[in-house]
Amino acid sequence: MPKKIIVSGAGCCLVDLLYNDIDFTGQSIAPFLSEKRGDGGLVPGNLVFTEEFEKFTGIPVGNAVGKITGGRKHDKISIGGPSIVSLINVTQIVDKHQCEVRYYGLGGNDDMGRFLISSLGRTGIKLRNYRLIDRSTPSTIVLSDPLFEGGHGERIFINSIGSAWEFGRDNLDDDFFSSHIVVFGGTALVPRLHDDLSVLLEKAKNNGCITVVNTVFDFRSEKADPSRKWPLGKDDRSYGYIDLLIMDREEALRLSGENSIDDAVTYFESLKVSSIIVTNGPRNITLLSDGRLFAHTRRMELPASARVIDELKQSGGGDTTGCGDNFAGGVIASLVNQMIRGTPQPDLVEACCWGIVSGGFACFYIGGTYFEEYEGEKLSRMKPYYDSYKEQISG
Repeated sequence: MPKKIIVSGAGCCLVDLLYNDIDFTGQSIAPFLSEKRGDGGLVPGNLVFTEEFEKFTGIPVGNAVGKITGGRKHDKISIGGPSIVSLINVTQIVDKHQCEVRYYGLGGNDDMGRFLISSLGRTGIKLRNYRLIDRSTPSTIVLSDPLFEGGHGERIFINSIGSAWEFGRDNLDDDFFSSHIVVFGGTALVPRLHDDLSVLLEKAKNNGCITVVNTVFDFRSEKADPSRKWPLGKDDRSYGYIDLLIMDREEALRLSGENSIDDAVTYFESLKVSSIIVTNGPRNITLLSDGRLFAHTRRMELPASARVIDELKQSGGGDTTGCGDNFAGGVIASLVNQMIRGTPQPDLVEACCWGIVSGGFACFYIGGTYFEEYEGEKLSRMKPYYDSYKEQISG
């Protein structure tokens, strides 16, 4: 085992403006809901670009959000994005003396960019080649309905890419490709990086890195042609260089072009993805491993945490923002911890247990990022849920 495991990530990092308690079935949001796929309207669980949303509505995004929210200010401003949120969760589960987590990215030289830098300083993330440029900081307006789907909750995202348009392969140095684990998270919101994933993943594998990809809704591809499957890099060669691919149901179907999770998983298997996880909101996740990274794991399902679901029902629902991002972080953290313990082949089921608990725990606070008051706080609060979940699945 190396003295310290280096995890390096690149992808979506932004500022979230969070509005809680938005009724997705209410009158105020109805005029802004999508009428057909890729038209720029709002869809629960999906993301739309600000520019396309403004074309759809015919009014500035601020005016539209004001009508939806009744003119109130956002409930919280926080760090968001599938890359950075998952990586922050990794830092909160692993031993910082045995693992260093790095992030590569760009922000805007504005108030939001300075907020992001300051907020990241409160986490265990090590910023590498991160700078502020003369473009706006990436941001997302997050509308959350905690009562959606019978209290399981859902979100809608209105995204501004901003400075992320400028981030690409040239921003990743040799140290990035010398890491033990490289993670590409939500790259569909970092277009130049996303388009070069085939080359970047190949380079990482040739350097002996473990490669992880966790995806996000690809509105750019959805808008371009709703009838075609989404690309991941230049072509499907990307998949053969992925050791662990984490997607939600919608992303798995659109990336594969299939109509069911089973068919999507079969598709990714045929392209030689080593390990696959498909999440599905509060429903069962699907997972498998071919035995190259994680020990061989037949295609199987794992349920959500019953304890989390029960507590959310008792409290009237929670904020699901960042659940998928924290799920990915929990899986990666478990992989790191198993490597630290010297496990010959990590256990994918064990990694998914930490993912499920991390994703579920994210419902108990607003926003995807949990800011600790002291080191180890989040892990100590999650541990009882982990213990309950292990008992739940043991039968």
